[in-house]
Amino acid sequence: MTCLLPALSGANTIYGAGMLELGMTFSMEQLVIDNDIVRMVKKAMQGVPVTTETLAVDSIQKVGIGNNFLALKQTRMLVNYPSDPMIIDRKMFGDWAAAGSKDLAAVANEKVMDVLKNHVVPPIDADILKDMKAVVDRADRAFREG
Repeated sequence: MTCLLPALSGANTIYGAGMLELGMTFSMEQLVIDNDIVRMVKKAMQGVPVTTETLAVDSIQKVGIGNNFLALKQTRMLVNYPSDPMIIDRKMFGDWAAAGSKDLAAVANEKVMDVLKNHVVPPIDADILKDMKAVVDRADRAFREG
């Protein structure tokens, strides 16, 4: 992952989000998955603050170097910190199975259905709409006049 970050540094658009088959097919579910990946990369590019909590100093002292930190509450609380996924599930297998064993495509489909059902597009501000109409009107006039 670290080798990708310098290549993506400063990028604000990644071509191909939601595309399958070299862009021949578009999938809303793939777009949701790609959005999660891009969001995680952007979060990782922000870096991780170095604090007593993020360094887990108390945990290291409690568990000891070379021992298992995965069972600690602090580790579970911080595992998503560097990337903060929305739909990618990092539960342990048993917890994932107990929660219904939904694969990533099923979770992405649920998100797509939720967005299609519940998302409300905010109206465009009247001043902006007026300016947009003026641009279109100028272009129409220029086209008609040749």
